[in-house]
Amino acid sequence: MAGGLVIVGASLSGLRAAQAARREGYEGAITLIGDETHLPYDRPPLSKAYLAEDGQPDYYVTEGELAEQSIALRLSTRVSELDPDAREIVLSDGERVAFDELIIATGASPRHLPGAPELDGIVTLRTLDDALAIRGRLRAGLDVVIIGAGFIGSEIASSAHEKGATVTILEAAPVPLVRAVGEVVGAAISTLHERNGVRLVCGAKIEALLGEGRIEAVELAGGERIPADLVVVGIGAAPATSWLASSGIELHPIDGGVVCNAYLQSSIPGVYAAGDVTHWPNGVMDITMRLENWTSAADQGARAGINAVLPDKRAPFETVPYFWSDWYKSRIQFVGSATAESVSFASGGPEEDKFVALYRTGDRLVGAATLNEQRKIMKLRRLIQQRAPYTDALALLEPADGDVARLSA
Repeated sequence: MAGGLVIVGASLSGLRAAQAARREGYEGAITLIGDETHLPYDRPPLSKAYLAEDGQPDYYVTEGELAEQSIALRLSTRVSELDPDAREIVLSDGERVAFDELIIATGASPRHLPGAPELDGIVTLRTLDDALAIRGRLRAGLDVVIIGAGFIGSEIASSAHEKGATVTILEAAPVPLVRAVGEVVGAAISTLHERNGVRLVCGAKIEALLGEGRIEAVELAGGERIPADLVVVGIGAAPATSWLASSGIELHPIDGGVVCNAYLQSSIPGVYAAGDVTHWPNGVMDITMRLENWTSAADQGARAGINAVLPDKRAPFETVPYFWSDWYKSRIQFVGSATAESVSFASGGPEEDKFVALYRTGDRLVGAATLNEQRKIMKLRRLIQQRAPYTDALALLEPADGDVARLSA
């Protein structure tokens, strides 16, 4: 049945696609399909306050609000295949759902540690149910090992530390977060772990996960055994696109994300993508990107929803990426791209409690990272949007040590 606009993925991006299409005047059927049992909810707090403070999930919408907008929601429903010739998706129970336009918003799935044994206490965090399971285990005195020092792993480490656990983070790379913020800023913000009593081991090679029925220790290549009552694997996520394998849609050769044009349309006419799953050419940054952050998921979902069903309002999706992360009561924020010719601390420094780091390519400001400088980040984002020269950022910040930022890399 169905028809009209069908959206696969009932998280933030999929929900915003449905709401935007309806808000902008689309009158056809809208069906939102999700594989979880929960209404769409806010994911970022799952690794932050939700773990540390025993809070409640923040749902974006109620069933009544969806009904008022004539958006049909199907939860606990897994999609197994896309049949582009029939203009149908196939559900795991064999049911076929027709569509006129389709938006793929299935997000990303956590990567698992290759060869990990089936032991109780080895977990990942992606969903509300994952967070509930982890929160139920966390307590003071627990030995927690986080594998992966990315933003999710670091947020979990901070939350576990706040609960009184003894936390060790194991990171395979010599410097964490290089892809997200670059080597200079990655090294700077990673000092927050040791400064707050959490051990960070970089260049770590895991030899074995040990235990009888449940995890007991993590053994490193050098022979060290780290006690572990709980191991959280946070080694990144991959686009959830396995169900598209037989569809003929163009997928990225490295991570399997959906390859789209500037309008978020895939290689199949009438099939769009939004959120963590999407590769697209970002005109304002002049590079092709795939983003895994709340801001992009929301904005990109809304644009995909409009583009898919309202051709008169169709527009390319362009954005200056923005994300934030909270560790140990500090706020890390980033805008733009970490791909730059140089990175400089314009105020503060790598071991200080506040800093602003600027990313420069040629004479253009292309990125900025801040630690506990919330009032400055959005001004810098606007400069990047305007393609402003690097000197405009220096003038905005007015660094105390002169007109030239301290070169750090």
